[in-house]
Amino acid sequence: MSKPVIFTIDDDPSVLNSVERDLRTRYGQDYRIIPINRGGAALDYLKKLEERAETVALFLVDQRMPEMTGTEFLTEAIKTYPQARRVLLTAYADSQAAIDSINEVRLDYYLMKPWHPPQEKLYPVLDELLEDWKAHAHLPYEGIRVAGTLWSLSCHEVKDFLTRHQIPYQWLDIEKDSFATKLVEESGSASKLPVIFFPDGSTLIEPDLKQLAEKLGLQTRAALPFYDVIVIGSGPAGLAAAVYAGSEGLKCLVIEKTAPGGQAGSSPRIENYLGFPAGISGDDLTRRAVSQAKKFGVEILSAQEVVEVAVRDTYRIVKLADGTELSCHAVLVATGASFHMLSAPGAEQLTGAGIYYGAAYTEAMNYKDQHVYVVGGANSAAQGAIYLSQFASRVTVLIRGPEPTASKYLVDAMNENKKLEVLSNTDLIEVKGSNTLEKVVIKNTKSGETQTCDAAALFVFIGVQPQSRIVSDLVLCSNRGYILTGPDLLMDKKPPQGWTLDRDPYLMETSIPGIFAAGDVRFGTNHRVASAVGEGAIAYALIKEYLKTL
Repeated sequence: MSKPVIFTIDDDPSVLNSVERDLRTRYGQDYRIIPINRGGAALDYLKKLEERAETVALFLVDQRMPEMTGTEFLTEAIKTYPQARRVLLTAYADSQAAIDSINEVRLDYYLMKPWHPPQEKLYPVLDELLEDWKAHAHLPYEGIRVAGTLWSLSCHEVKDFLTRHQIPYQWLDIEKDSFATKLVEESGSASKLPVIFFPDGSTLIEPDLKQLAEKLGLQTRAALPFYDVIVIGSGPAGLAAAVYAGSEGLKCLVIEKTAPGGQAGSSPRIENYLGFPAGISGDDLTRRAVSQAKKFGVEILSAQEVVEVAVRDTYRIVKLADGTELSCHAVLVATGASFHMLSAPGAEQLTGAGIYYGAAYTEAMNYKDQHVYVVGGANSAAQGAIYLSQFASRVTVLIRGPEPTASKYLVDAMNENKKLEVLSNTDLIEVKGSNTLEKVVIKNTKSGETQTCDAAALFVFIGVQPQSRIVSDLVLCSNRGYILTGPDLLMDKKPPQGWTLDRDPYLMETSIPGIFAAGDVRFGTNHRVASAVGEGAIAYALIKEYLKTL
């Protein structure tokens, strides 16, 4: 935490130097002393302190200054720092003005010049005022602040990025907080949101995720042009493979488009993962895995999108969206799967404006004491609904089938939760709202009855679609887009057309030698965290065998 500020203002250089010297002698260890010789300049400086979320403990201001009086300065300054204690320095002739200002600016004290010796006439007064300030001050948040509106997709993406990277931030809603509105206006952003304020005083206005990652100090560029293994995706499968590769001394790079953890990383609590009887949150599991990988020298790139994987002789080439090309001996595609987008009328326009895909962990607190809806009946939906019930007044879960498909322990937890309502055989057929989600239209598929219900938010966890686009033109995939590997590639016990090696493809190997797949993007997976971790470990073992043949 930066030191609180003691502001002293006087247009007389000799007096200002004297005040500064006495203040530094007594308070310099615990407070930052800022001397300024003009009221206007001091007000400008206060704006910078406010942007950096710094706090002012005390104003010690000369009353008689040519540009503005001390009272006039305090009138403006306390609008920004109302908790700061206020002291006027006055000559005898200004004593009445000081008395009048007690009511005008709630002056705490006025000191007559000269105040020497300070041990008798200055320090006892300021000591008492500063102790009182410390006892009652509400110190401002000093970390990253994100100002925007709840109904902005770009604001949601930034919040989700920070949450998934476990970077603390404070959310400032400009529709509810006049202070946030003022900060945004002063930043010069009238229409672009969010505005992100950093502790060093800098700001970013509606940044893309790569800009934000670079500002946060996350690695966005590879340190080397060539790696033994490049892993695309940092979910459980990708991180497991990276840990094993790094632990055995291979040069390993992990490339992540958004944030580590995949779908598992956004899970509020995973209770069926071996070794954690009390459960573990997805972000905690991800944090441990990322730390473990980095401990073994693995590089992890954030906010970098792979657009293509190519083959060049014995090398595998990974092309990034920014034009960078990285080469390696072997590639592991562990890009996972994403939730299906709603096809209901109105859904596309309200994405990020009340409709969220798998983002319960990020947005839950914004819907405290409100009625929210969840679409889906599998584990992710159940976990999200249970977590949302900690904040929302009511959570209604819409399930197309006759019953949830989630694990029994999650179904039991939903049934026991008094805030949760599960509607089976129910379709979402429309969403309504102008700029924000306002209503959902649902239909009972058995009775045909249709209802229009008020809804503060809708969290979607329906189905998954594999993120295989970057290699879909290169390797063989199923008709649903899952990457085929190992035995699933064999036709009449023969390798796929174009296979160039004498052996059959390894268990996790695709139709192109040296390109492997693991986790939710692979055909035949069962969409569980433990399975993904296991597949990542097996994939690395097979990559190791492949590297021996080069």
